[in-house]
Amino acid sequence: MQGFFLSAAAELDLTQVTAPVTQLLEAVFNVAIPVVGAIGAIFCIFLGLKLAKAEEQQDREKAKTALKNAIIGFALIFILVVALRIAMPIMTEWAAPAPAATV
Repeated sequence: MQGFFLSAAAELDLTQVTAPVTQLLEAVFNVAIPVVGAIGAIFCIFLGLKLAKAEEQQDREKAKTALKNAIIGFALIFILVVALRIAMPIMTEWAAPAPAATV
């Protein structure tokens, strides 16, 4: 009985599940990456102008901290997107059915 479950699990084909998810992620990435990049650039420019216009030391420190946090946040988003782009084919291949063994 246990051998039946192992052989059924080995022949399980998950492409019907992974293909739509992969296509959805690709579509989202193709739209979201440029939008996030543009918003990030505009936000960093805004914070840079706020830093340049700050007259008091306290306002300058707040703007500096906000700009630093924004840059770190967008760098982290970029790194995670690149990591997901690299990992998606690996995960898709892992979920694909194993080729039949020749006897």
